[in-house]
Amino acid sequence: MPDGILTDYLPILLFLGIAAALSGVMVLASYLLAKQKPDSEKVSAYECGFEAFDDARRKFDVRFYLVAILFIIFDLEVAFLVPWAVGLAEIGQFGFWSMMVFLGLLTIGFVYEWKKGALEWE
Repeated sequence: MPDGILTDYLPILLFLGIAAALSGVMVLASYLLAKQKPDSEKVSAYECGFEAFDDARRKFDVRFYLVAILFIIFDLEVAFLVPWAVGLAEIGQFGFWSMMVFLGLLTIGFVYEWKKGALEWE
């Protein structure tokens, strides 16, 4: 193996080594310096809707997953809108109307979810 290939990767290996060492130092420092007594607020139910230290096999409400899936769907819409807006001048009329059809379908889906009550929290 030529020596040039290994020396080309030396900065990457050095960067990874420094990053791993620095991460380890920060985790160790936070473990040693911070108090390890979580209060009632820290162990309370946050976004998942059930207690953090409870039986893992108990039933839970599916609404949390529904909200998460809806968030991902509409977050992906924004991820498609940014490159579309940047390249709008190059893609022409076909690209514009393709995105309008895409946004129309998402709007229809959003209205359907709204009418079905998927966004209501009882």
